Amino acid sequence: MFKRIEIKLHSRWIQLTLGVLCMMSISSPQYVWALFTKPLGAQLGVSLTELQVTFSILIVLQTFFSPFQGFLVELFGPRKLLSVGAVLTGLSWVLASKADTVTQLYLSYGLLGGLGTGIVYVGVVGQVVKWFADKRGFAVGMVAAGYGMGAILTTFPISQALADHGHQDTLWWFGWALGALGLVFAQGLRAPEQMLHQETSDLPGVGPAVMLRTPVFWLLFVMMSMMSTSGLMVISQMGAIAKDYQVASALVFGMAVLPLALTIDRLTNGLTRPFFGWVSDRWGRENTMFLAFGLEALAMLAWIATIDQPVLFVILSGVVFFGWGEIFSLFPSTLTDTFGARHATTNYGCLYMAQGVGSIIGGPVAAMVHAQTGSWLPVFALMIGLDLMAASLALWVLKPMRKKLTFFSHTYP
Repeated sequence: MFKRIEIKLHSRWIQLTLGVLCMMSISSPQYVWALFTKPLGAQLGVSLTELQVTFSILIVLQTFFSPFQGFLVELFGPRKLLSVGAVLTGLSWVLASKADTVTQLYLSYGLLGGLGTGIVYVGVVGQVVKWFADKRGFAVGMVAAGYGMGAILTTFPISQALADHGHQDTLWWFGWALGALGLVFAQGLRAPEQMLHQETSDLPGVGPAVMLRTPVFWLLFVMMSMMSTSGLMVISQMGAIAKDYQVASALVFGMAVLPLALTIDRLTNGLTRPFFGWVSDRWGRENTMFLAFGLEALAMLAWIATIDQPVLFVILSGVVFFGWGEIFSLFPSTLTDTFGARHATTNYGCLYMAQGVGSIIGGPVAAMVHAQTGSWLPVFALMIGLDLMAASLALWVLKPMRKKLTFFSHTYP
């Protein structure tokens, strides 16, 4: 019986499903953080600015430590390391429930949460690009969608638990539950050893030592930083934007504009990842980048032109995210197509740091531009410019540059 189970676990579709479930189990720390800020601030007696440092620590550690996390996953295997990541993620909430000072919150929710979610995120992406050499865009898009949309299942239960039991019990019980689920899902993960052996024999994959010396990697890094900046600007500033344009309290279909827009954005942000990943498997990575990045630029332009109209605010914000979320399927797929699957997890860890760069420019830098100019128009102009530049680089610089490389150049669309 155990042998039959082991054989089934080596099905790549089972591996993809387990990867999606692992991603869903670690998505809540990022996407439901906003629900905890008010009760945590009241309990700890700190300002919102001090409290938001927790979220910054979470994102920075999730991204800037990803090369090291990816190396550990490849060294010890996906099952062991993703088990550790799931446990750290759950433990971050369990310990945060007992935090009496903001420093304890930084160390639990921020530090442990960032390390745990980073291990799982990079590890799962590294897994699926190895299993799905022929459908990398779609497969990465599916697991990335699991992360982008997973918190939809927990948002309302956590919100209700906060109202009924308070934030400490909510963090405690959901920490145990999400950590346990992630741990269970991780037990089924397996590396595609036969495929990697074949690749090693015929076309050895390129590791970070070589990859980091190539112009193609740094071009991908700059492009992902550009695209991360534009999307993270909207994520971090949407509340302020809605307030400044006086639509935050307006009703659309009987619901407040801001939470409705955030819900739709989370949905489109998830759906775009497998969709454009699937398109790129057939139409080519750079061609799809040009289309998707250009779509976000046009959506942002239309959004800022009609942003004071509540219905269009909701609809166009969703289109903006449909043109943004695909970066989490297109970039890892392109990277693995170019440098091979053997070191895919560590390689993507290096590229994923671009998300951290985007969080800095799209967050505090964008807020500073708004504060200095007193308008969101320069911020939107900058984001639209970054989108258009990334789209142009994809088609006219990245595409010919990748074709000149010998690393797996015949394996990508």
